[in-house]
Amino acid sequence: MIRYALACAKGHGFESWFQNSAAYDKQAKRGLIECPVCGNNKVEKALMAPTLSGTKKRGRPSIPSVMPARIPEPSEVPTAAIQAPAPVAMVSPEEREFRTKLKELRDHLTRNADNVGRKFPEEARKMHYGETEHRSIYGEASPEEAKEMHEEGIEFHPLPVLPDERN
Repeated sequence: MIRYALACAKGHGFESWFQNSAAYDKQAKRGLIECPVCGNNKVEKALMAPTLSGTKKRGRPSIPSVMPARIPEPSEVPTAAIQAPAPVAMVSPEEREFRTKLKELRDHLTRNADNVGRKFPEEARKMHYGETEHRSIYGEASPEEAKEMHEEGIEFHPLPVLPDERN
């Protein structure tokens, strides 16, 4: 899943989730994406800064990776990230229901998985190559580590932080 900040031709800003960038492109081309404020279907992606945490160890960003992903506690979110202005959206009942189900799924997975922290790539590889028994784990991986695991065919998924969790 990918979240995009969007804006309609009348300048209303909002956010929406898509399966991937191709799904967004397909829906936008067919005029299926509508502004929740005015209903305008001339919608484009707006600028949206990624939310990444830095690692002290390597000095490069770290993204949560999952079997499922570790979600930062509110105390771990930098004050600047909390105070930075963000796009806002009117949420439809269907989207609210989807977000609730997504949060329930993520909460279920993290409650029933082992937090392996920064050892996530190492533990995921051990399971992938049959060195240890498969189990649900979550932890952290740098973008480089995530790319390497993907290239090795290791299945993992980042779990999104929903926008309303920061409000």
